[in-house]
Amino acid sequence: MSANRPAAVVVLAAGEGTRMKSATPKVLHALCGRSLVGHVVAASRELDPENLVVVVGHAREQVQAHLAEVDPAVRTAVQHEQKGTGHAVRTALEQLSDSGVVLDGTVIVVCGDTPLLTGETLGRLGETHAADGNAVTVLSAEVPDATGYGRIVREAGTGAVTAIVEHKDASDTQRAIREINSGVFAFDARLLVDALGKVRTDNSQGEEYLTDVLGIVREAGHRVGAAVAADHREILGINNRVQLAEARRLLNERLLERAMLAGVTVVDPASTFVDVSVTFEQDATVHPGTQLLGTTHVGTGAEVGPHARLTDTSVAEGAVVSFTVAEGARIGAGANVGPYAYLRPGTDLGPKSKAGAYVEMKNASIGEGTKVPHLSYVGDATIGEFTNIGAASVFVNYDGEAKHHTTVGSHCRTGSDNMFVAPVTIGDGAYTAAGSVITKDVPPGSLAVARGQQRNIEGWVARKRPGSAAAQAAAAARRESEGGEQ
Repeated sequence: MSANRPAAVVVLAAGEGTRMKSATPKVLHALCGRSLVGHVVAASRELDPENLVVVVGHAREQVQAHLAEVDPAVRTAVQHEQKGTGHAVRTALEQLSDSGVVLDGTVIVVCGDTPLLTGETLGRLGETHAADGNAVTVLSAEVPDATGYGRIVREAGTGAVTAIVEHKDASDTQRAIREINSGVFAFDARLLVDALGKVRTDNSQGEEYLTDVLGIVREAGHRVGAAVAADHREILGINNRVQLAEARRLLNERLLERAMLAGVTVVDPASTFVDVSVTFEQDATVHPGTQLLGTTHVGTGAEVGPHARLTDTSVAEGAVVSFTVAEGARIGAGANVGPYAYLRPGTDLGPKSKAGAYVEMKNASIGEGTKVPHLSYVGDATIGEFTNIGAASVFVNYDGEAKHHTTVGSHCRTGSDNMFVAPVTIGDGAYTAAGSVITKDVPPGSLAVARGQQRNIEGWVARKRPGSAAAQAAAAARRESEGGEQ
């Protein structure tokens, strides 16, 4: 257990976020595979806090249900009326107290709309708080342009924070300060509880401001300090969709940089998008125009893209996947997929297998070395090893009410334009003729032919389409043939 383990982390996520102009609560908007509040909760979990409380308010049922999915151990505290940040924190502490929790140590307060904030930065905030013996420590950042932000005013010599001055209230000298307040704090728990009881509401908004706690504890003779974030972009809050897109870009760059430094080749980071839960092995290559989402994993030496979208899909060592959409699929070592393939959930491609151009698969197990090269649909099927499925084949799995299974054995050769009407089994080593509709089981080593006999009706075009281009061409061919026979 870390010596700086917080007694609690409180995440403020009660606001409506009207500037998002959305039916979705602001903190549930997603980037890189997680919601805004999901990112903050994940960063907070890295501190291993004794208690993690999310304050909810607007659309609280939705937010609570989401939190129960992403982190079932999270506590929630309901702020029925949004009466300010101080009131929100007080609501969280009262919820803990009512549950029998006695806080002793550090309480860290974070905003639920800061998805770029890392656990590492929160950890440094806690370390600075403990090392400096502060009653309150503000997470600050030095920004290129501090316009609109609250400025951190420090005491000369000691570096202690004497005030946080909002931009509209700052003097010209204070406006020249580039160190700003992030809205993230570390507090001594006992002093925080006491100070929150003294916060007043005699301000323009009639709210309890958390920042008022700083003045209260300082007047009581306690030290207020600040810890500067290494990267000012970490503290960016999200209030509209423009800021959401910018945060997504920054987080995506961070994820790709981490992957590249670990030995992954990303040919064009500007056109490559990944979720936080995507994993790679060394020497994987990602080509331009690729999206890797969910729990997708790309193995050693595998190549994905260009223009692939993989969701919850595993790509094993040495596989090549191009111009492909895949969801919930497993792609075996050395397999080749695409271009323009669609792998739906339950697809399992064996080693060195192939799903080629314009092939769609669903709930299908494909054995080692088996090829479905082009223009085919394989659904609810098991295909053995080293089999070749002819072009334009369809596994007819649905009778309008239920799905049925097709089994094709190993070392089979099926002809082009085959229909396999499930349930049906093709035995090992069997062949099927082109154009066949297979409705009965085919024994191993057999040839199945299931098509009508060809019948040629001589002179049909001349009789039914007289004077047409086809009739004229046929007549010319007939004359040439007759002339050649003389």
